[in-house]
Amino acid sequence: MAPPSPPEGYEDAASGVFPPFDPTYFASQLFWLAISFAVLYFLLSRWLLPRIGSTIEERKDRIADDLDAAAGLKAQADDAVKAYEKSLADARAKAQAVGADARAEAEREAAAETAAMEAELVGRQAEAEARIAKARSAAMGEVRNVAADVAGAVTEHLAGLTVSRDEAEAAVDAVRG
Repeated sequence: MAPPSPPEGYEDAASGVFPPFDPTYFASQLFWLAISFAVLYFLLSRWLLPRIGSTIEERKDRIADDLDAAAGLKAQADDAVKAYEKSLADARAKAQAVGADARAEAEREAAAETAAMEAELVGRQAEAEARIAKARSAAMGEVRNVAADVAGAVTEHLAGLTVSRDEAEAAVDAVRG
């Protein structure tokens, strides 16, 4: 079988020249290239490029506004940090002052309680000394009575003499002195 023959009007296909590179069509190709370029340039310059430019300008303005807002927020944050540090320092100073006042008050109360205890102890000591003196006096009175009884009994037992109570007490008082 033989290869099919080319249809009519396609004789140039066999010539071997690629049609866009055929010099006979250069003028029409350049004409349409210029028209396409002009239309594309017109569309780009009047419609697409202004939109892109306005979008870029809006974005630039938004970024500038965001940077300004961030700077303002940073300044506010710095002010808040300074205020916080100041209030913290004030609170520490107040806490130290309250602690010092409480310590001084506790010392005053302790001193007052110590003074009251000392006064109470002095009073108790005076009472105890008075009771001791009273007990000593009572004991000494009893010793005098016992000494008088013993002196009377010893005299009666040793010498065989009977001594009255008054004489025995007078003898004990004379010896005591």
